[in-house]
Amino acid sequence: MRPGIGIIGTGMVGQMCHLANLVANPACRVVAIADLRPDLASAAAQKFGIGRVYGTHRELLADSEVSAVVVVTKRRATGPIVLDALNSGRHVLSEKPMAYTTAQATSLVEAARRQRLVYSIGYMKRHDAGVARALAELARLRADGSLGRIVGATGWCFGGDTGRSRDNFVMTGETRPDGIELWQDGPDWMPGPLRPGYDNFLNVFSHIINLARYLLGSSPTIAASTVEIAGAATVTLDFDGAACELQLSNGSEGAWREGLRIEFEQGTMTIELPPPFAEQEAEVIIGRDGQIARLTGEGSWAFRRQANAFVADIVERRKPLASGEDSVADIALAEAIWKGQVNG
Repeated sequence: MRPGIGIIGTGMVGQMCHLANLVANPACRVVAIADLRPDLASAAAQKFGIGRVYGTHRELLADSEVSAVVVVTKRRATGPIVLDALNSGRHVLSEKPMAYTTAQATSLVEAARRQRLVYSIGYMKRHDAGVARALAELARLRADGSLGRIVGATGWCFGGDTGRSRDNFVMTGETRPDGIELWQDGPDWMPGPLRPGYDNFLNVFSHIINLARYLLGSSPTIAASTVEIAGAATVTLDFDGAACELQLSNGSEGAWREGLRIEFEQGTMTIELPPPFAEQEAEVIIGRDGQIARLTGEGSWAFRRQANAFVADIVERRKPLASGEDSVADIALAEAIWKGQVNG
C-alpha cells in the first residue's frame, strides 16, 4: 500500500523541495498539508492538487490516512512537531537541524526507536548522485590502495547565491503567527547573544560537517575550532589521525562555493557541491600524477532523490542515509565547537 504523506509547513522549501517532489512520486500519496497561514495553505493545496488542508500539525496528525510526515517549519518549532508526529506513530522526514541540543535530539531518536519508525533528517547532500559516485570511488581507492592512504582533507562552505533555478511555489505574504511551541535555541550554558550565530551555524554549516562524517568516518573528534559570531568559522575534525580542516563563511553576495577535498599520499579526490537549490549534481574530480579525471553523471537533483528515498525507506523499512540516530552527532559536534568558543 502506498504511504500517505502529510506536509507540515508550506513555505518555499516545503513546496519547492518537498511537496513538488513527493507529488511527482507514484509510490506515495500526498494526502494533506498543514500550515498556520491559512491563505498560504489554501494556495499551496490548489497549486499541487492536495485535497485536505489543516490549520495545525495536530489536526493533520489526527488524519488516519497520514502515515508519514515531512516537517519543514520554523527551526525552533521543528523539534516539538517532530516529537508529536513520532509519538503519534508517523514516519518523519524533517529539515535540519533536527534540534538545538544533544539532549533534544536524543529525545527524538528515542521516540522513533520506541515506535520503530523511519526518522530521516534533511541532509540532502548525502542523496546527491555525485556524492554517491564519490562514496563508491572512495571505497574502491581505499580497497585497492592505488592512491595510498588518506593523509588529510579540506572542506569549505562559502554561502552565497543558493542557486534557485525556478520558483515552483506560491507565497501570500502572511505573517507566521506566534504562540506555537518552541524549543530552546541552544544549550543552557550558551549566552543569549551567541544563539543567533549558533542557529546560523547549525542551519548552514551542519551540511558540510555531516557530509565529511559520511565520507570520512561517523565519529570524529574536534582538534581545533575558531568561531566568529558574525557567521564564519574554522573547524578541524580529527578522523582517526587524518585532519579535516573546514573553512566556513556565510553571507556572501557571490556564488555559493562548497566542497570537500580528500588528500591521499599519491593523489586527491575533490567533490564540488552545487548550490543548495540548484538542480544539478556534485562534480567529482580525481587527481593523480598531474592529471585529472572527472566522474560525471546524467544530471539529477538531490532533493528529488531524497524524497524518493524517504518513500522507499518507509515501504522497505530501511535505515535512512541520514537517520536521526546518526544525525545526533552533528548536534553534539556543533555544541562542542561553540562550547569551546564560550570557554575560550
